[in-house]
Amino acid sequence: PKKMREAPGKMTRYSTDPENPTKSCKARGSYLRVHFKNTRETAQAIKKMHIRKATRYLKDVIEQKQIIPFRRFSGGVGRKAQAKNHKHSQGRWPKKSATFLLQLLKNAESNADVKGLDIDALVVDHIQVNRAPYMRRRTYRAHGRINPYMSSPCHIEMILTEREQVVPRAEEELEVKKVSKKKLAREKLKSRE
Repeated sequence: PKKMREAPGKMTRYSTDPENPTKSCKARGSYLRVHFKNTRETAQAIKKMHIRKATRYLKDVIEQKQIIPFRRFSGGVGRKAQAKNHKHSQGRWPKKSATFLLQLLKNAESNADVKGLDIDALVVDHIQVNRAPYMRRRTYRAHGRINPYMSSPCHIEMILTEREQVVPRAEEELEVKKVSKKKLAREKLKSRE
C-alpha cells in the first residue's frame, strides 16, 4: 500500500538522532518550493561548518563573492574560477537555495536560544535534503500536444550541536628531535677529549 503524504505541520522523525540531545537543536522545512539539486549541493557545502561561518558563507553566495561547488548534480554546470577554492572546477551561486538555508539556520539559532545553548559554539552537525513530491504544471507544444512542466521541491532537516573548543597543549606541539646512535657516540667521544 502506498504511504499517505504527511500533512505539513505534523511532528516528524529526523533521519538521525543527535549524540547529546541536551546540547543540540533541530530545524526543518517541508515541501519547500526550491530546487532539490541546487539545495542539496548548497547543504553539502555548509555541512560541519560553524553557524557564524555558514551564515557568512551563504550571504557571500547570494552576493556572488563565494561559490557553491557542484559535485554530484554537475551535468551542464559551467566551470568557474571561484570553484578552485573548493578543489573543484564546477560551481554556481544558487540564490534561492542559499536564502532558504539562511532562514532555516536562523530558525535553528532561535531554537537553540530557547533551549539555552551557547549560540557561538554551534556547528552544523547534520544536514539533509530529500526530494518532496513533484508539483505539476503543463506546457503547450507544437501540433496541439501537452507536456509536463514539473517543479522539484524538497524537504530540509538540520541538527546543530554545541562543540567544545579544544585548545592544544603547548608541550604536545614541541616534538623531540631524534638523534641517531652514531651521532650520540660521536658527541660522547668529543666530550671525552
